[in-house]
Amino acid sequence: MSSSTSARLRALAGAGLVLAGALTLTACGEVRAPGSTAAATPSASASARGASPYVEPGAGDGAPHYNENNAYRQSGDMSPAHAKDAEREAERIRPVLKQLWEQRKWEPSEVRSALLRLGYEEERITKDGKRLGGTLTVRDMFSRYKNDGYVTPEGSLVALRVHDDACVSAFVQKSNYGVETNGPYPETGCFEPPYGH
Repeated sequence: MSSSTSARLRALAGAGLVLAGALTLTACGEVRAPGSTAAATPSASASARGASPYVEPGAGDGAPHYNENNAYRQSGDMSPAHAKDAEREAERIRPVLKQLWEQRKWEPSEVRSALLRLGYEEERITKDGKRLGGTLTVRDMFSRYKNDGYVTPEGSLVALRVHDDACVSAFVQKSNYGVETNGPYPETGCFEPPYGH
């Protein structure tokens, strides 16, 4: 090897070391000069890698174990025929709750009385949870923690068991009302459970 070729190789190697020393690879995969104070931002290559392996598919907020931690808030599946039956009952209940809301009547006794006029029968359950008959339950809203204590907001929760796998869940309160269909929840039956389990 000639001395001029050897000198060029040493110069290139030296330049490579200087360049490598001048650039820093951050934890996010970005190349920066030493002493750079730019804030770390996700690089295109980071987003191209996909979601974190610790996030469950369909996780609401992306938290690990989201679905497991919120299993009590996931309703059961309804058969297609029973889902249609539940929707038909929801259509009967919706105008009644709308009228009650417009009349500013949302106490459980008022709501129960109006819905019983549609021909439903109150659901009866033993202390150990065995159902004895009936399909309609109207109760107070779930209590919430507010200002260092629990409060029960004005309004009513409604549950109508259309089939073992099909429900109508509804509410009426000062601010609004709502009616939806769903399968039963593991712990609360036809009632959608509150957050903060």
